[in-house]
Amino acid sequence: MPKEKKKAYLINLIGILLIFALLVILLDTPLLGRQVNYISGIATMAMITIVMVCSLNLITGFMGEFSLGHAGFMSIGAYTSAMVTIAIGEAGISLPNGLLFLIAIAVGGISAAFMGFLVGVPALRLKGDYLAIVTIAFAEIVRVAWTNIPAAGGGKTLSGIAKVSDFHLVFWVMVISVTVMYMFVRSRYGRIVKAIREDDIVAAASGIDVTYYKVLTFTISAFFAGIGGAMYSHYLTSLISTKFSFMYSAEFLTMVILGGTGSLTGSVVGAAILASLPEVLRSFQSYRMLMYSIVLVLVMIFKPGGLFGTYEFSLTKLLLRLKNGKPDVKKKEALKGGVVHD
Repeated sequence: MPKEKKKAYLINLIGILLIFALLVILLDTPLLGRQVNYISGIATMAMITIVMVCSLNLITGFMGEFSLGHAGFMSIGAYTSAMVTIAIGEAGISLPNGLLFLIAIAVGGISAAFMGFLVGVPALRLKGDYLAIVTIAFAEIVRVAWTNIPAAGGGKTLSGIAKVSDFHLVFWVMVISVTVMYMFVRSRYGRIVKAIREDDIVAAASGIDVTYYKVLTFTISAFFAGIGGAMYSHYLTSLISTKFSFMYSAEFLTMVILGGTGSLTGSVVGAAILASLPEVLRSFQSYRMLMYSIVLVLVMIFKPGGLFGTYEFSLTKLLLRLKNGKPDVKKKEALKGGVVHD
């Protein structure tokens, strides 16, 4: 591995550790007083939303397809993981919270990926509005299905889910998930997916199996959506199928567009902003979708490509620019004295 890349990885790791340390100081100490649980809840839900939005960006931004059924994959991860952990508890098996959390996200991710594969094989032969309609229909079918499964609450709220998600675990799962997705889009597979996005006919003529790579990306996206759903259910400890409606998928899409389609760091920022906005403006909760619409319209007018566009923020590049941006004192003094060095 090149020395520069090792240095970049080290700098990013230090940055992540500093952010985590800041969160620990704020949320694990009485520094914020009585509001600590409230702020911790906002931060945890924002991190879960970041996983969801980044996974949707794999489809919308990097693959260039329009999907409006992401809440369906989230519900699959949420319900399947919840039913498994509830069954483990009812069987009298006592497991540490950390192990139960790992089982939950594994079950949620795998089940959602499996459904993503089953849906992706026929659906990804379609394009544009047709694919959007199919994904909407899929999400609605899944939502209605949960209301008819007794183990999933049978149309009522599914409660009694073990609370094993906290901001510590969710933070590191978020970091690992975003890192894996970033590595995927920067890999050979990611470059092929981007080539398909630009022109699938030319890609197919070049010998690329377009359907295979589309299904692969769709399945990976569904996998991380399932992980987000598992963390969601095991943080709130209750589920109701009406939450995973078309409007919830539209919220994720709004966040992708706000951050920038084709930018994972943009998705992180977009998700953090819009996930926190309803809580910051709680008195205007009933106007949440109106606020989303206003924000989206303003972004489309003043920043059509989103806040980041296709740009990926790099802490290493930022530090390098700050270092190179400092004026050279010796050169400045030489210029003042009328001496110019080549």
